[in-house]
Amino acid sequence: MSRLHCRTRSLSLVASVTLALIATLLPITNPVPAASAAGILPTSTAAAPGGERWSVDLSVVDRDDVNVRRTAAGLRLREARSAGRSPRSPHSAAAEGMLLSAPRTLSRPANQVRAQVSADVPTGATVEAQVRGWRASGWTEWRSATAGATFDRPVSRVQSRVVLTAPTGGATATVRAVQLTAATAAAVAEATPGLTYRVYATRIGLVGQQTANGRTVQPRDHFVALPSRRSLSPLNSGDYSVRVCTTTGSRCEYAPVWDVGPWNTRDDYWNPAAVRENWKILGQGLPEAQAAYQSGFNGGRDQFGRTVLNPAAIDLADGTFWDGLQLTTNAWVDVAYLWTGGGLRGVVGDGPLTIRTGASTSYPSRGLAARFANVPIQCYVTGQSVAGPYGTTTRWDRLATGQYVSHAYISTVYGGVVPVC
Repeated sequence: MSRLHCRTRSLSLVASVTLALIATLLPITNPVPAASAAGILPTSTAAAPGGERWSVDLSVVDRDDVNVRRTAAGLRLREARSAGRSPRSPHSAAAEGMLLSAPRTLSRPANQVRAQVSADVPTGATVEAQVRGWRASGWTEWRSATAGATFDRPVSRVQSRVVLTAPTGGATATVRAVQLTAATAAAVAEATPGLTYRVYATRIGLVGQQTANGRTVQPRDHFVALPSRRSLSPLNSGDYSVRVCTTTGSRCEYAPVWDVGPWNTRDDYWNPAAVRENWKILGQGLPEAQAAYQSGFNGGRDQFGRTVLNPAAIDLADGTFWDGLQLTTNAWVDVAYLWTGGGLRGVVGDGPLTIRTGASTSYPSRGLAARFANVPIQCYVTGQSVAGPYGTTTRWDRLATGQYVSHAYISTVYGGVVPVC
């Protein structure tokens, strides 16, 4: 059934509270393309104050280095020939070379290493500075440091390598210098879903009508409505998103808040009394409509004086209702108000995106993440290669619930650098 509540229009909406963009998510590999005219390949962020700095010794080429040579101009590929014409790996599609440095013991442990590379890089060639860190359990995986590498725990030693590629028979890059900076970055806060309450959900319906933020409701649409404009996202954004799950936890959907309702429009019931706009006497997490329906609060009426006929405190668009949660009738659900949580947030750039129990499409589905929804990301693992709108990658992001989504569908990450699980 369609929802029963008053759709109230307002000429002014509350301003959206956007998360600060601290850093972009680093890809698993991040080779540097052709350089600018100056030949300088800058880091994405400035070195942290007081960081330990050193230069990679490019003059020593020995047995653990592959297909590179030192020239008066700098480090270059020794042979710019494809693997088919040389004894190198048959899996290489282009000429490749690598210089491996000696490990450096840091004066104090650090969890972040950035590289600044000075090089001439012709079209088609790449240069990448990579690092790995030593911990008590051994070496980490190699990470790209050209744009900055962050380890999930501090490391005591750092080893670097410089990787060069060139198209078959093409010009090779010339690397003049590589400088590394190790520092202790602010720890990334653990991703949390925020305040979570069990409330009653109804289906929106109303296909073809307009939401409070200006969206025309589509068949099988994916968004939710909450009874306060304080959590209304601007059109085509997920600044305010929720995770709504069945009470068994078997199905969940991450969805943006694009409408206001049901019943009330000034009932931010998830907030404490000091912040809550109306009905401060009610306990935090208790919606006014639920109190009116179950115990006759406010004479059993909503803010508009209507008799409350059900305890609904969230409305679900049809796609969220039928496809995300696979509901067949109105029901109690568990809702996490994600903007009240902390940690990294990834923006779903295309969807609805399937949430899985593991890092492969062979794992069972546990729900959906709607387009524009902001999802809490804990860390990432390597899994099945997936081609999506943001590239082809084996990276799968683990959400705060322990489920996974392919990073090929995540457009942006806010709040820091995603660590390895």
